[in-house]
Amino acid sequence: MGEEINIKERIEKANQEALERIINSDPVLIDIQLAGDRFPEMKENWVFHAGPPISWNNMPGSTRGAVIGALLYEKLAKTPEEAEKLASGGEIEFKPNHRMGGVGGMTGIITRSTPLYIVENKPYNISAYAGVLTDRLIFGGYDDEAQKAVNWTNTVLAPALKDALKASGGIRIKALQAQALHMNDEMHNRSYAATALFIKTIAPYMAEVVKDSKILADIFRFWDQNPAYFTFIGMGACKATMLAAHNIEYSSIVSVMSRNGVEFGIWVSGLGDQWFTGPAAPIEGPMFPGYEYEEAENDIGDSCITETAGIGAFMMAGAPAILRLVGGTVEDTMRYTSEMYEITAGKNPHFTIPSLNFQSGPVGIDIRKVVEKGIVPIIDTAMTHKDAGVGEMIGAGMVIPPIKPFQDALRAFSKKYVK
Repeated sequence: MGEEINIKERIEKANQEALERIINSDPVLIDIQLAGDRFPEMKENWVFHAGPPISWNNMPGSTRGAVIGALLYEKLAKTPEEAEKLASGGEIEFKPNHRMGGVGGMTGIITRSTPLYIVENKPYNISAYAGVLTDRLIFGGYDDEAQKAVNWTNTVLAPALKDALKASGGIRIKALQAQALHMNDEMHNRSYAATALFIKTIAPYMAEVVKDSKILADIFRFWDQNPAYFTFIGMGACKATMLAAHNIEYSSIVSVMSRNGVEFGIWVSGLGDQWFTGPAAPIEGPMFPGYEYEEAENDIGDSCITETAGIGAFMMAGAPAILRLVGGTVEDTMRYTSEMYEITAGKNPHFTIPSLNFQSGPVGIDIRKVVEKGIVPIIDTAMTHKDAGVGEMIGAGMVIPPIKPFQDALRAFSKKYVK
């Protein structure tokens, strides 16, 4: 009996440490680096992707399309057929972004020339990356339009932003997120306010470093046309935050949630980099005009690192405007947030919800509570077309991931720590 109490105390102490590390994190966007510079050991045949490990043969169509597009851009293949032959022949080495210490949106495909946001978690001297990715490619597109967009992002936007960040000394992301949460963002699918706040912050430095007025105008025009631009930056901040809470002995806090279109997977702080997986769920929500529900890929992307860090769908009670995109009612948003308090270790005083009298948001998913209560973390997300080459967001909605990964993780946790 005494030993059992001691184990419970160790778990609670470890979870409190993880919670404090999440709350005390201070992610700062400090630089833009090419993936090949970030990882000098990165070979030209390495391709990073979203979610748990997956092979070409098991990849969904959207991911295959994104891989084809990336191989074409890297000039490893001249045609889509050549790219597909190369990928299917076993010559490409696929690696999950989370294994490399970062994240990527949707399919999350990153190759050597992909620029990365570098986010440093100052108090813990930890850094993470998020891909500076182009929507057409990461949604599975590889046509000339997609290639042109990737080239502009890589050769115009990213170098200019790198220079601006250097001039700025770095942009503190947590403060922008906290303010945007009071402006109807939930920081996963809706980051409109955060995008505006980021542009307002970086604009003077962009004006200083970009001497060509047409390029500067093109960049601001691009941001105006992409109101959710901040999403990937926020993902990098959340990854840097959760890295600080990872690898804590006896901690039952979830440090990664991610999906590859086939599987949903999690990491648990006290269990290291071991994946626990279950089937990727369908996304329930409204379709964009011209598309049918049957055309949508199952849940995909590293973006639910936002929910892992306590924002995204966890904060929907304070962001009812997201319903215009994902569907549902205001009552639903209240229920989603209310349920998340039941499966988390604590509250984040830096992220508050005005509609709940500025109550601190729920944070720190505890696998014990998920299994005990039968409540899984809620996720809101975008839909991509399931066919390679389409490269379009075709809707958005809510996802209820499988409980199996949490159950399997709890069994592994008990085996390791409960003798």
